[in-house]
Amino acid sequence: MEHLLADERLLSELDHVRLTTLVRRTPAAAGGPLDLLLDGAHTVMPREVPPDVVTMNSRVRVADVKTGVPSVLTLSYPDEADAAAGHVSVLSPLGAALLGRRVGATVSWSAPDGRGHGIVVSALEYQPELAGDYTA
Repeated sequence: MEHLLADERLLSELDHVRLTTLVRRTPAAAGGPLDLLLDGAHTVMPREVPPDVVTMNSRVRVADVKTGVPSVLTLSYPDEADAAAGHVSVLSPLGAALLGRRVGATVSWSAPDGRGHGIVVSALEYQPELAGDYTA
């Protein structure tokens, strides 16, 4: 696999196809962060996804950049999102910012109210591709 720049994102081809379909079916997502990410992302076969890359349905340990407060998030499709349970929609600013990032990355996004936020990706607790689940 070619070397990626720090701000480039890597997606599995399966995630890319599913998310492209999701954006096309969700008019509010057109032109948004996920749509822009899909246009510029590098894609690989699911079996080629490195074990430190956040993919769909990954469970990610993160820490707030300002407070250091840790949390665990699962990157989810919109119909599975549940903020109280830590399931973040890929259509949300945070979800789109997490997708394709690597462990160690600092992820920044703006909330709908315009306030900026940041987290550091500390670890992947679960990645479907690493677990051999190429259809998750």
